Amino acid sequence: QVQVFESGGGLVQAGGSLRLSCAVSESVFSINAIVWYRQAPGKQRELVALISANGDTKYPDSMKGRFTISRDHAKNTVYLQMNNLKPEDTGVYYCHAEHLGRDYWGEGSLVTVSS
Repeated sequence: QVQVFESGGGLVQAGGSLRLSCAVSESVFSINAIVWYRQAPGKQRELVALISANGDTKYPDSMKGRFTISRDHAKNTVYLQMNNLKPEDTGVYYCHAEHLGRDYWGEGSLVTVSS
């Protein structure tokens, strides 16, 4: 059983920055992939960024340049740095961990970007 905890959301003005944290109860090296998703009001959940066990990162084209995923293995934590935020980035950001064939989700962290 892997526990996943997101934190760092909040209210920010357009153009501002936030850093989300995803703390997991297992070593990040043992988890196949840790993925940030987001769900905007009335929309489907979408992938924001991924980091694999070997440290490879992937982003959808729409997220490249403003969002950066990274990790601190000593803290078993993955971060999502979000810069130049836009109102359309508003949503609940979820952290997902895939470990030994099972999926684990956090409860989400709300990000609100005001115009």
